[in-house]
Amino acid sequence: MAQVEATTERVVAADAEKVFDALADYSGTRERLLPEHFSEYEVREGGDGEGTVVHWKLQATSKRIRDCLMEVGEPTDGELVEKDRNSSMVTTWRVTPAGEGRSRVVVTTTWKGAGGIGGFFERTFAPKGLARIYDAMLAKLAAEVEK
Repeated sequence: MAQVEATTERVVAADAEKVFDALADYSGTRERLLPEHFSEYEVREGGDGEGTVVHWKLQATSKRIRDCLMEVGEPTDGELVEKDRNSSMVTTWRVTPAGEGRSRVVVTTTWKGAGGIGGFFERTFAPKGLARIYDAMLAKLAAEVEK
C-alpha cells in the first residue's frame, strides 16, 4: 500500500483570519461550501474548529463513495486537520496571508492507497478527481468570503 496525496490551492481576496474562520465553521459556513460530491453532512460534536466531529459521504466517482467521520484538530495557527475515524484519510487545510487582504488556501489529502494494479489506478486518477472536488469547494469559499 502506497501513500496517495492530492493537493489543491487558491488565493482568495480576503484576510487569512476571515478565511480560516469560514473553514472552521462546521456548523454554519462549511456545509454551504460543499459541492454536490458531498452528502449526509452532519456535525456530531462541537461545530467550530478544534474538537469538532463531522460526518459526510464523499462520492468521488459514480462507483466510489467514502463514508467519512472526521475529527478536527488545530495543531498550529491557520491550520485545520481532519482525520477520518473510518480510514487512513487525513485532510489538512492551511490558510496563510498572501499580501494585503489576500490569503492562500492549500488543502492536502493523504491516505494509504490500495496495492497492485488497483493501487496504480488510484494513485494516478484519485488525486486529479479530488483536486476537481476541492477546486469547486475553494471557488465556493472564495465567493463566500469575498462578499
